[in-house]
Amino acid sequence: MLLTGARVRTFAHTDHLTNASSFFFARDGRLFLVTSRHVVSDEPSGHFPDRLQIELHIDPDDLGASTWFSIPLYADSVGLWRQGEDDAGSIDVAVLEIHRDRLPPNAVFSSFGPEHLPRPGDVVPVGASVLVVGFPLGFHDSLHHLPVVRQGVIASAFGLRFQGKGCFITDARTHRGTSGAPVVMSNVSTGQATTGARLPWMLLGVHSSAIDMGARDLHIDETLGLNSAWYSDVLMTLTSS
Repeated sequence: MLLTGARVRTFAHTDHLTNASSFFFARDGRLFLVTSRHVVSDEPSGHFPDRLQIELHIDPDDLGASTWFSIPLYADSVGLWRQGEDDAGSIDVAVLEIHRDRLPPNAVFSSFGPEHLPRPGDVVPVGASVLVVGFPLGFHDSLHHLPVVRQGVIASAFGLRFQGKGCFITDARTHRGTSGAPVVMSNVSTGQATTGARLPWMLLGVHSSAIDMGARDLHIDETLGLNSAWYSDVLMTLTSS
């Protein structure tokens, strides 16, 4: 599972802007990089990078060997990422298609796919344990170039649109740089068969950001410690032809 995640750096020309998280999603022979939409473009903060870099492993026998792979965000001034909207507004998920023939020939990674998405009848109860696989504040295993995993729980009714939006809530300690991380749950927890499965995980969502209350007294009230995660089924829409 750790090989599904890729560390992200955003750039405007040669200026390094921010760090973030991402993961790979494969469908019908095509490969996509998934991250938060605000990582690739965010008007409120004036964040407009023109390219991303992701760190890739390049030797299956030596995780210390890696390289940076650059992905342009625009062609002829048109954004190359896909993002979605629904009745409640924009969805904070973006996908970029990656052409496999442009990757380093020895690139080593794993990817989620449609088979990892929740199915009708899957039970994801409130309080269920989940993992967020990412790069908080850019922190990671700098020797082996792997993400770290934070543990949390489902904090809202899974399957319902929290406050009318296409997301659910997690209770987990997260930081900047975790945006775009996959939120996963062990298939064992749902009773799904895992025999022989390469990735015995259910991809529940895409971590977006921490939630705060505008009326919170910074001197008295602690942060909520809650986060929004967008339902992973949006990936089927964003990766369709």
